[in-house]
Amino acid sequence: MEQGLGSDANSPSGSTIDKTRVLDVKPLRCLEPVFPSPNGMSSVSTPQPSPFVCVPPTGPFPNGVTPFYPFVAPGESGRLGESSQQPPRGGPNQGPFGYGQPISPVPLNSFRNPTANGNSGRSTRVGRSDGADGLVIDDDGYRKSLNQNDQFASGFVVHVNDVENSRTGRKRGRPKKPRRPEQAGTHVEVDVESLLNQLLTSFKVVDLDQAKKADGDKELVGRMLLVFDLFRRRMTQIDESMDGSGSGKRPDLKASNMLTTKIVRTNQTKRIGNVPGIEVGDIFFFRMELCLVGLHAPSMAGIDYMSVKLTKDEEPLAVSIVSSGGYDDDGGDGDMLIYTGQGGVQRKDGQMFDQKLERGNLALEKSLHRANEVRVIRGVKDVANPTGKIYIFDGLYRIQESWAEKNKLGCNVFKYKLIRVPGQPEAFKVWKSIQQWKDGVASRVGVILPDLTSGAESQPVCLVNDVDDEKGPAYFTYVRSLKYSKPFLMPRPSPGCHCLGGCQPGDSNCPCIQRNGGFLPYSSLGVLLNYKTLIHECGSACSCPPNCRNRMSQGGPKVRMEVFKTKNKGWGLRSWDPIRGGGFICEYAGEVTDVSNDNDDNFIFDATRMYEPLEPVRDYNDESQKVPFPLVISAKNGGNIARFMNHSCSPNVYWQLVVRESNNEAYYHIAFFAIRHIPPMQELTYDYGMDKADHRRKKCLCGSLNCRGYFY
Repeated sequence: MEQGLGSDANSPSGSTIDKTRVLDVKPLRCLEPVFPSPNGMSSVSTPQPSPFVCVPPTGPFPNGVTPFYPFVAPGESGRLGESSQQPPRGGPNQGPFGYGQPISPVPLNSFRNPTANGNSGRSTRVGRSDGADGLVIDDDGYRKSLNQNDQFASGFVVHVNDVENSRTGRKRGRPKKPRRPEQAGTHVEVDVESLLNQLLTSFKVVDLDQAKKADGDKELVGRMLLVFDLFRRRMTQIDESMDGSGSGKRPDLKASNMLTTKIVRTNQTKRIGNVPGIEVGDIFFFRMELCLVGLHAPSMAGIDYMSVKLTKDEEPLAVSIVSSGGYDDDGGDGDMLIYTGQGGVQRKDGQMFDQKLERGNLALEKSLHRANEVRVIRGVKDVANPTGKIYIFDGLYRIQESWAEKNKLGCNVFKYKLIRVPGQPEAFKVWKSIQQWKDGVASRVGVILPDLTSGAESQPVCLVNDVDDEKGPAYFTYVRSLKYSKPFLMPRPSPGCHCLGGCQPGDSNCPCIQRNGGFLPYSSLGVLLNYKTLIHECGSACSCPPNCRNRMSQGGPKVRMEVFKTKNKGWGLRSWDPIRGGGFICEYAGEVTDVSNDNDDNFIFDATRMYEPLEPVRDYNDESQKVPFPLVISAKNGGNIARFMNHSCSPNVYWQLVVRESNNEAYYHIAFFAIRHIPPMQELTYDYGMDKADHRRKKCLCGSLNCRGYFY
């Protein structure tokens, strides 16, 4: 927020104005989206987002490969890597996906706050506080003391915790550092309104019938969350290219505002109990995601409730709570939670206000007597992003008792003891167990080897079997990357970058950014910002350091993994840590080979196969269908953890082709990224693709609803 002094019109008559003290007043921008209230329901929203754009590659490619759409558009050269007279796709004269009509840039800093029920949805920005500012807040930046009607909380407040870019600690009113001369005015114009409309249309989340809006399913919930995440990521990338860092414009707010005005939601019907399409243990990195799928409607308040007519009068009953550490909540052992009610403040002048038995507090009290189930969402710190939160759906609880006591500030507060309903899958308890393994407090059951990489990776990878007596997979040599007998040749030398401090977004002088269509492909947290046919990473000829953002796949896994014995699919791979949608997992290591028909080799990655597009992206654009590429990797004798990733017809992992160039040589790699948020201890799987050789088919045991029945 920019701050400034008052104007001359407000000065006392005859006063003298010191012109040297007049600040440059800039317009106040306050992004506070509010959902309209369909069918008597009130509003809900939350912050965060950013999507993706598919920019076709410009090479290099090996000789002898005939190009076809979407690698080369009609009228372009007949050989990959050769020049064309047409302007490059993805440039300023093309549509947001590199194909289509010229675009009209839309200003990104002009948003009007929607209104709902005559309420402007005005919100108060709340910083982390112990109550001295007159507000008691949850540590995710949302106030439990927020006023709330019987349906939804109105208004919208955001906190820096939900920002993906970790470099967002700039204080309001603080002048920005001037951009480097080489970065000024180098951003690529993108029509974000058109981008969002195409995204919504392709994922079939526009003009949903009333039944889908009221009650969703797993497939629709997945599409909603994927649209939100892709658009949020893409907005981050666009903002960074314009600003140079992305730290001051909050692209997550802009993306949230655009999505909420289009009312992209499901499960709008208030309900007690589980929500269709959401499973116990599912994780969310943004409060907005909880709102979009109906798990917890208020974007700010920690208590969600509804009015129910049980006798002659209506009573408020609690339907869900969010506990993330802002109050004196006691998380217990994973089956119990001591939850503090909403309200109760201490002002700066020392006045204290007790909590009142109203709104959310009253709803919790009524739920105690009615013994209805309450959904519990626990918030934990995001280790990868210290200012962020991860929200875990921990299942259904019942309130066992309530009481009043004084908190550490001296205010009277309400306490509620909740007990988890038995028979549900473990969720928060899994997180607690993993932390005990990491701290050495408890031992992981079934460990065969504490680190099968023998220190090759920065994170140890344990080998675990808690299913049977098998002592491990067949012997192989652990290697971190690809072994090339000869690299692919490039038609012309490719210069390396001279970014001594690492490649920076918006730097037009960086050849690596130029080869990626003017954008850095990764966020500062290592998240892939948009899916592409080919990603250009910095190579050995570049001057940037090993921790450069454009070397993401070169540093090995960033999360703690384990290779484990599955019940019916041999050995598999999963993570101890949560993985964000778009988060890097690992590359496929092994030996590049020309032979892909070795029936004895079960550890083959074959990029020459045809790959089904991601199920939700099936009608998104032509580039969702991967184009076969002449890269075959064998990990039979030597490989890394990727060799243990099993096939699934509904995978949670997606592979990208990555090239690292050095002079006139190109080294292609396969990098794996999360399609969506993946909770700890969930198996990591990808689609092995389809082959013309029917004799190489094997029976698929993935068990998904979309299972084809076989894989290669």
